[in-house]
Amino acid sequence: MPITIDTTTTVRDLVVAHPAARQVLESLGIDYCCGGGTRLAVAVSAAGLDLATVIHAVTQAAEHPKESHGFQNRDWREATLTELVDHIEDTHHVYMKEALPRLADTFVKVRNAHGSRHDGMLQPLQATFGDLRAEIEMHLMKEEQVLFPYIRQMEASVKQTGRVPPMHCGTVQNPIRQMELEHDNAGEALARMRSITGDYALPEDACPTFAALFEGLRELEADLHEHIHLENNILFPRAVVMEAQG
Repeated sequence: MPITIDTTTTVRDLVVAHPAARQVLESLGIDYCCGGGTRLAVAVSAAGLDLATVIHAVTQAAEHPKESHGFQNRDWREATLTELVDHIEDTHHVYMKEALPRLADTFVKVRNAHGSRHDGMLQPLQATFGDLRAEIEMHLMKEEQVLFPYIRQMEASVKQTGRVPPMHCGTVQNPIRQMELEHDNAGEALARMRSITGDYALPEDACPTFAALFEGLRELEADLHEHIHLENNILFPRAVVMEAQG
C-alpha cells in the first residue's frame, strides 16, 4: 500500500495503516504508542530527525517488511476484536509474565556484583523497574478479568443480537480510560529508565549478566511499546465504536 503523508498525518495514522513502520519508529526513538496522536512531522522534529529521511525509511520497511519478536506485520484492523484480544494475551501478556520476574532476579545478581561501583545508577533503575512491574502486573490482571472478557462478550452479543450487553462499569470507555492512564505511566517509567542508564550504555566493567539485564530491559521496552500500540491505537478505538453502534 502506498504511503501517503500530509500535514495532518499522526504517528497513529502511519503505524495503523502500515504496521511495518513500527520497527523503524522504535529504532529511531519516536513514540508510536502513548504518543500516537502526535502529528508525524511534529514527532520527527522533536526527535531531531529529518522528515524526508524518516519517510524514506518507513517506505522501505513497508515495501520489504520483516517480522521479529513482538512485531507482527498483520493488519489488525481486519481482525475481530476477539482475535486481537487473544493475540495480546497470548503474546504480550505471556511475555510480561515471564520477563518481569526474570529481570527482577537479574537485578539482584547485578547489584550484588556491581553495587559497590554502580549503585548510584542501579538503585534508582531497580526502583523504577519495581514500580513498573507492580503496575503492569495489576494492569494485566484487570485486562484479563474485566476489560477483555467484556470486549469478547460485547462482540459476540453484537454479532448475535445487534445489541451491546450491559457493563457494570457503565461503559467500556471507563476501563479503557484507566488502561490508557496506566499506559502513560508505563511510558514515563520506560523513559526514566532510559534516562537513568544513558540509553542503556553499559559501564566498561559490565559483566555478561549486566549486559543481559540491559538487553532484557530494552526488549521489555519494545514489547511494551507494541502492546500499548495494539491497545491504544487499534483495540480501544474499535471497542468504543462497536459500543456506540450496538
